[in-house]
Amino acid sequence: MITLKSQREIELMHEAGKLLAKVHLEIANMIKPGITTSEIDSFVEDFLAKHGATPEQKGYQGYQFATCASVNDEICHGFPRNEPLKNGDIVTIDMVVNLNGALADSAWTYQVGEATEETTKLLDVTKKALYLGIEQAVVGNRVGDIGHAIQKYVEGEGFSVVREFTGHGIGPTIHEEPMILHYGQPGKGTRLKEGMVITIEPMVNVGEWKSTMDDNKWTARTIDGKLSAQYEHTIAITKDGPVILTDQDNL
Repeated sequence: MITLKSQREIELMHEAGKLLAKVHLEIANMIKPGITTSEIDSFVEDFLAKHGATPEQKGYQGYQFATCASVNDEICHGFPRNEPLKNGDIVTIDMVVNLNGALADSAWTYQVGEATEETTKLLDVTKKALYLGIEQAVVGNRVGDIGHAIQKYVEGEGFSVVREFTGHGIGPTIHEEPMILHYGQPGKGTRLKEGMVITIEPMVNVGEWKSTMDDNKWTARTIDGKLSAQYEHTIAITKDGPVILTDQDNL
């Protein structure tokens, strides 16, 4: 079921989103060779607690951590662990923040130490794809317009778009309708209405778009072992255009 949010509900989700954005800015300063994703996970949980919030995904369907931490060829839902990040790695930190019952969801991919030309292009393309998708998140458009904009750009840059995992509606629960595909045809799919709150979260691979699942039944990784990146924002659909509730640039 698709739930339309009131202005008050969107404002509360925006406050959760601002806190989440602040967490990502803190993580950006922490990322360096030698740090572990377990240390990042502990930091996030402590930071949220100090600000009266909780990590909504901890306990969700049995998930045990405050964040997902996906390294290199891991597409999504990587477990935080004690293995130090190495120079040249990339890592995606994904989290859902609950602040006074309002939710916000955002993932960000970080370069660890020095970048190659390939990783720089991958991260740049994935981030731009996110914002091209956001531009289509306007009243009257359809979810296919979002997916088409992302797919056309990403594939034009020589990368592929993951299809097994999607964006989604959010609030008051983590995953709600509609599904937000990151590929598709313009003019197809659910029509966007004022009051919808959705996530747009393209996962982009250097190689094939298909994934394989680890034995833990959570972590998806690229089928060919090549790199994957992801950027995600929570977006409110308003009469004045899309509002990024997890924006890091306007705190």
